[in-house]
Amino acid sequence: MIDPKVLRDDPDRVRAAQAKRGLSDDVVDRALSADAARRAAIVDFEAKRAEQKQLGKLIPQAQGDEKVQLLARTKTLSSDVKAAEAAQTAAEAEWQAAVLSIPNLAADEAPSGGEDDFVLIETVGTPAEFDFEPRDHIELGRMLGAIDLDRGAKVSGSRFYFLTGIGAELELALINLAMEQARNAGFTQVIAPSMVKPRAMDGTGFLGQAADDVYRIEGQDMYLVGTSEVPMAAYHSDEILDGAALPLRYAAFSPCFRKEAGSHGKDTKGIIRVHWFDKVEMFVYTTPEDAEAEHLRLLGWEKQFLDSLELAYRVIDVAAGDLGLSAKRKFDCEAWIPTQGKYRELTSTSNCTEFQTRRLDTRARHGSDVKPVATLNGTLCAMTRTIVAILETHQQADGSIRVPKALQPWLQGREVLKPVVAP
Repeated sequence: MIDPKVLRDDPDRVRAAQAKRGLSDDVVDRALSADAARRAAIVDFEAKRAEQKQLGKLIPQAQGDEKVQLLARTKTLSSDVKAAEAAQTAAEAEWQAAVLSIPNLAADEAPSGGEDDFVLIETVGTPAEFDFEPRDHIELGRMLGAIDLDRGAKVSGSRFYFLTGIGAELELALINLAMEQARNAGFTQVIAPSMVKPRAMDGTGFLGQAADDVYRIEGQDMYLVGTSEVPMAAYHSDEILDGAALPLRYAAFSPCFRKEAGSHGKDTKGIIRVHWFDKVEMFVYTTPEDAEAEHLRLLGWEKQFLDSLELAYRVIDVAAGDLGLSAKRKFDCEAWIPTQGKYRELTSTSNCTEFQTRRLDTRARHGSDVKPVATLNGTLCAMTRTIVAILETHQQADGSIRVPKALQPWLQGREVLKPVVAP
């Protein structure tokens, strides 16, 4: 959640941040009102509780009518204390509901507006050009025996698939390459759970505006994650970290699940927009002071990975209205997809500042001080979209695929993936 001190001391800043995201600022006034009511309720409860304790000390020493009056007052006060405690609990709940619904304050540098209002930071590489009619990843996947969409739909429904043969090998190669890069950069490798308790999901902001895209396990108080950002943010929940050990950098692999709510009619064919995919996600705990610099480092590692795959891509600064609930700022790397004639998101990295750690109660000790911790996340490799970009970018006229040099060691040294099915 946002820093309550900022809300109290500079509410206009919060209102401006809401406007930048295209959201109403009504919640700011509701939160301020709830905060005032909560603090008043706390004062009232503590005053009545203090009086109750004082009476408890006086009664044993009182005699006669004085003792009768004190006992009568105690009985009345006991009821008042219970009512004051209930009022405090209700006021606290109202305050929590209000403040938790306020997104992180978008960075001043983040563009205003929605999905189409991003700012282009740079373009890297030259989009592939062919002297033949390029095939899309669906046809290439069929020819290579790499992607089986029909059986995916038969077994699991729409937006599911099987990766078979070289398709499965290609994913495993990408996982190994991503993990090798992360390890060389000092990240601790993690295999993260894909099922989490509600607190982990809520603590990372995924039960807010993204709730419709989340799978809940019926009959259990558990959710399937859409990214390993969720379990990694909760990994150090309710802990006080050693400030001298920061930053803590993790590279987590997990299957990811998304309903793709609101995407009706978009990317219904192929494996660009699916309900399940595997991903390697970078996740960092660091000091708030170093968060912006770490954000640029994460972007640099994402670019390094895309460069190693010899892909053409662009980097954009995502507009405030397209940020997730917890992000202050986000950069996307979008790869060129030849048959679509446009760039599509492959990776993203977000600076979430202390927004998630305030919800999950993660802090760090620096000497005698315990201070907030910032979290950041960045996709190193989302497998299905990366496979799409590789197949379409590196295809040859006969349907074979040139293997980027960095991937060759993980594919038994093969330089070309050859079709197993005629066009």
